[in-house]
Amino acid sequence: MPFKRNPQKFSAAVTPVTIGTGERAVTLGGENVMPLYTFDAPIENRPRIGVEIAEPGFEKAMPGLADYYAGAETIADLAKKAAAMPGADFIAINLECADPNGEDRSVDECVEMCKAAADAVDMPIAVIGCKNHDKDAKLFEKISDALQGKNILVMSACEENYKTVAASAGLAYGQKVGAESSVDINLAKQLNVLISQMGLSTDNVVMNVGSAAAGYGFEYVASTMDRVRGAALSQNDAMLQSPIITPVADDAWNVKEAMISEEDMPEWGPTERRGVTMEIATAAACLASGSNAVILRHPESVAAVSKFIGELM
Repeated sequence: MPFKRNPQKFSAAVTPVTIGTGERAVTLGGENVMPLYTFDAPIENRPRIGVEIAEPGFEKAMPGLADYYAGAETIADLAKKAAAMPGADFIAINLECADPNGEDRSVDECVEMCKAAADAVDMPIAVIGCKNHDKDAKLFEKISDALQGKNILVMSACEENYKTVAASAGLAYGQKVGAESSVDINLAKQLNVLISQMGLSTDNVVMNVGSAAAGYGFEYVASTMDRVRGAALSQNDAMLQSPIITPVADDAWNVKEAMISEEDMPEWGPTERRGVTMEIATAAACLASGSNAVILRHPESVAAVSKFIGELM
């Protein structure tokens, strides 16, 4: 007797959120099936890939990146090369250089960096902060003001600074806001509730529920994303129906497999190859778990994950 599968579709759906403007704008979310379940119903808005860039120099630690960005001397040059990367959908500017415990670049310097990058490309822009909550709140406010009309995504509004970030970036300047929590469905929902209570509608919010490199506690990440998507679709929980975006690069390139040199561990093979493999594996796992977008760094990773998405859509 032939097997007849009943499609699993839901009356609820992930809220679509658009970043960027014009023909290159991308929409995240909108699906009413579980992640990548195109056999249950069409997924109109495929998962997207962001390419992470930072101030010139970050790419020189990896031969493959150094080769790809050869000749890029400014953040605008980096943005143009990242935008030309096959499979790229948006640019993510990492402002780690603003960390008060690091280079402590000024807010004005970072604003100029973001303006230069945004003016150089017609792709959507996301901005990743320096992980210092007070500095990030100041950065996001000034950058959102400077890039009015670009419909950028600022990542992230967290428990410590969501009031400032949501009020300035979202309400005052009309940008999209990323709600960042730490791999906990209850914290993710609570933060979305708090942001919505400030008056920012759900079609202006995406979630970054946290991640980890594959093999480093990722099963907890997968179970959290699965619970978020399950509640959003099967329970029609409006506070968990925001699209999920996951920065993958930082986690993937900072585990021992991607950092220990080939001289120290020759049996592991080339260091860069390990990092690319870790980035691809983590990104694919995030997409299968529920992410609507991932942020990567290496051109080989972007190409491989783009092909992965294309073959499943």
